[in-house]
Amino acid sequence: MSVLLYNTMSRQLEPFLPIKESEVGLYTCGPTVYNYAHIGNLRTFLFEDLLKRTLLISGYKVNHVMNITDVGHLTGDGDDGEDKLEKMASKTNRTVWEIASYYTEAFYKDYDELNMIRPTIVCKATDHVEQMIALIKRLEERGHTYISGGNVYFSIDSIDDYGKLARLDLEALRTAVRDDVEVDGNKKNSKDFVLWFTKSKHGEQAMMWPSPWGRGFPGWHIECSAMSMHYLGESFDIHCGGIDAIPVHHTNEIAQSEAATGKQWVKYWLHGEFLLDETGKMSKSKGEFLTLSLLKSKGYDPMDYRYFCLGGHYRSQLKFSFESLTTARTARRNVYDRIQNLLNQGAKKIALQRSEALACQSAFLEHIQNDLNTPRSLADLWGVLKDEVLSIDEKYTLCLYFDQVFGLRFDTITKAEEQTFPPEAVELLQQRIEAKKVKNWALADSLRSELDAMGYVVKDTPSGSSLEKKM
Repeated sequence: MSVLLYNTMSRQLEPFLPIKESEVGLYTCGPTVYNYAHIGNLRTFLFEDLLKRTLLISGYKVNHVMNITDVGHLTGDGDDGEDKLEKMASKTNRTVWEIASYYTEAFYKDYDELNMIRPTIVCKATDHVEQMIALIKRLEERGHTYISGGNVYFSIDSIDDYGKLARLDLEALRTAVRDDVEVDGNKKNSKDFVLWFTKSKHGEQAMMWPSPWGRGFPGWHIECSAMSMHYLGESFDIHCGGIDAIPVHHTNEIAQSEAATGKQWVKYWLHGEFLLDETGKMSKSKGEFLTLSLLKSKGYDPMDYRYFCLGGHYRSQLKFSFESLTTARTARRNVYDRIQNLLNQGAKKIALQRSEALACQSAFLEHIQNDLNTPRSLADLWGVLKDEVLSIDEKYTLCLYFDQVFGLRFDTITKAEEQTFPPEAVELLQQRIEAKKVKNWALADSLRSELDAMGYVVKDTPSGSSLEKKM
């Protein structure tokens, strides 16, 4: 079965057909490194990792390019506000270069702890200003730009299909010329956007470069267009990001890229939905926000959050609460316990041959290739673990196969260490097991407390009860 993906451009599922046979050019919007990534940001990166893993298990070679926005992203999408790095540098009394370096490393740490496969190429905006200037010059030569107030703007009136990704009403936009000049009086149309800022707009900043239009810095949108085309060519397969990038950032990227080249830039657009907290969309602008480090400080493993995200489809909003994360942690630990139990019984990885095992593998592949249906694919995992026909070797092998997509580190699970316990502790555990069988919960709790006082923890799993020495 071919991979089916929901293309935001067409608003429908489409069979994935790469430009080059068996190769995929994938560009994903990376972080703006002025602060820690919150777990809503990380959900988007996890969806993109899931996409890459699905393409890999489907036999494709994936050339994944991700940018690091370390200049040019203002606090407002409409070319207004302060540069986010400049703002954080001023707030913390550090240089913008120190801010960018620190939060880039913090992002990598989260990325690795969540077991995401690193991109083929990670490109910093500050390393590619030359490519951005060259792209702006192409747009200028083709008549898509104008200079006003010292800045270079892209004119949306110079193309016929501006806003096609977001399905914006172009005629309405054109009749809204200068309707918000109080935001930027230099714009001919309120939806025009800056390709290059000069100090006449924002004053002297730490990150500025010489250009044909004066010393300044690039607009946010031009960065992704220039870097993606530099590494993937003028047309490539897939561009991903969060849904909040559709109406402005990705819309402007398409406009400038296709205006410069005269051809389709990206074949498939994929967008991940929001992670919600009790107040709505998770956002850094609210001040306090949840990070992976905070989850870890509360006793959660990064794989608990990964499992939690797998439980919702990437195109559906996902509501976060610590209660739901605890539920995900319990489920993830139960999976680990079942796999460890297989290993304790001597399970090993084998070549699948029996029709029953191959049918489980095919069903999983069909579900994950159907627009990354992780809830259904997790059900496939549980079905295998509970199956009474499959051998322990087949179950273990299927779990490892599924984990090529899930990325839950099943390959790090090992046999339980052999531990010896005094006869009196073993006897109390057996009494507790018998008490649970007859639903004598008071006695079971009492026996657990007695074992706890002796220095042993009772571990209840779907496979049974066991003892562990307290740390």
